[in-house]
Amino acid sequence: MHSNHLLLEEPIRMASILEPSKPTFFPAMTKIVGTLGPKSRSVEVISGCLKAGMSVARFDFSWGDPEYHQETLENLKAAVKSTKKLCAVMLDTVGAELQVVNKTGKPISLKQDGIVVLTPHKEQEASSEVLPINFDGLSKAVRKGDTIFVGQYLFTGSETTSVWLEVSEVKIDDVVCVIKNSATLAGSLFTLHASQIRIELPTLSDKDKEVISSWGLQNKIDFLSLSYTRHAEDVRQARDFLSKLGDLSQTQIFAKIENIEGLTHFDEILQEADGIILSRGNLGIDLPPEKVFLFQKSALYKCNMAGKPAVVTRVVDSMTDNLRPTRAEATDVANAVLDGSDAILLGAETLRGLYPVETISTVGRICAEAEKVFNQDLYFKKTVKYVGEPMTHLESIASSAVRAAIKVKASVIICFTSSGRAARLIAKYRPTMPVLSVVIPRLRTNQLKWSFSGAFEARQSLIVRGLFPMLADPRHPAESTNATNESVLKVALDHGKSSGVIKSHDRVVVCQKVGDASVVKIIELED
Repeated sequence: MHSNHLLLEEPIRMASILEPSKPTFFPAMTKIVGTLGPKSRSVEVISGCLKAGMSVARFDFSWGDPEYHQETLENLKAAVKSTKKLCAVMLDTVGAELQVVNKTGKPISLKQDGIVVLTPHKEQEASSEVLPINFDGLSKAVRKGDTIFVGQYLFTGSETTSVWLEVSEVKIDDVVCVIKNSATLAGSLFTLHASQIRIELPTLSDKDKEVISSWGLQNKIDFLSLSYTRHAEDVRQARDFLSKLGDLSQTQIFAKIENIEGLTHFDEILQEADGIILSRGNLGIDLPPEKVFLFQKSALYKCNMAGKPAVVTRVVDSMTDNLRPTRAEATDVANAVLDGSDAILLGAETLRGLYPVETISTVGRICAEAEKVFNQDLYFKKTVKYVGEPMTHLESIASSAVRAAIKVKASVIICFTSSGRAARLIAKYRPTMPVLSVVIPRLRTNQLKWSFSGAFEARQSLIVRGLFPMLADPRHPAESTNATNESVLKVALDHGKSSGVIKSHDRVVVCQKVGDASVVKIIELED
């Protein structure tokens, strides 16, 4: 292992803690998903976010219209062009989300021990006495004593901007609640969460389908974040819907686990989805506080062993308004990395936070420090044992490439791939060095025109820990003669040198296909 990689089991010298963190080309192996919104939609701020380490931009359709998000996306494209930093696009659906509609947008003040009525009659004006909601069936789903939570944008857990309600009685369509804490709800839309209650709403709503088939298709989204995924069937239905939308058949589906129902069916959902988002805000309400960490560790382990990216949300809420995270939040980010998270998702912190760029930069630095003490040796053994024998051909090559890279202290692993699968398998074994995924485009046709694949595959690796893509010249196929492979390798090595990852006399492990055979080779660079 690298000399600067300690293990948590080893005694950590105080001197190493006091040493300043060294800047690197890749801020961290762990990826950062940033939600773009009012405070982070200008070309200037987005450019700052990309330079700070954001590799996936999330567009949350639970608020804002497609035109607003399109403007933001055009700014993202301009920022990508000027910074020369690749960035993937994630569309986050509304799903089975219950919302309180405040048409006037005036702040609503709620006092502890007061009474407020939740009503499906949306024509009523929101006030301290009445909160109109977007769902007719709440009165049938809840009963006396149930807990309901209402918060602005996302659940911040703050007792001044979010409110706990307890159902005291149900009157036909209305739900009468006792207010458990004083709060002021500001804005035009609030999310409502009924704790551990089954809500009969489709996972992919008609509004979601409309947005995906128009905005999503037009912009060839890389990832679909499927909110409130409760069953494997939800993922299958979403995939079936995407498969009928041409280019979106390649879009990866990330199941967002937000409640007990999704947690109960986690194993089946993981099998169907391309990745998992652990929505800890909603889950933190459905689960007792002492169980949240257990769910996180268990879910991340399962994702890691399946080789599917896992994304953790709600880590530095306090940075929405402050320049520094709390001690608990800083530790939480590090623990998410040590538990095996591929990416950290920032919501309110970048969407409406005062310090979007600083937040991404801070989270990136914490991730980089945590990665230095990640016990790769133990993780590698655990993964090999889980996979078992006989290994598949690809799995064997991937694990061998990582083992070789660690033994020779390689500075980088270079992997040639068309689908991205080989590179993702290498990343699954969590090597301590970056994996440069050289995506070789494939020529394909729909009988009307020719086109190259590869851009999707390159961007989709931007959410996988330790994987850094580059798109090769389409004239060099992935399985080709030695001469063309050497020329592509030279381009990859030059890219590594220019980014500061590779230096003279470094060793590099290369994973490629030569004819029908997969080859792992070690090369030592000259001056």
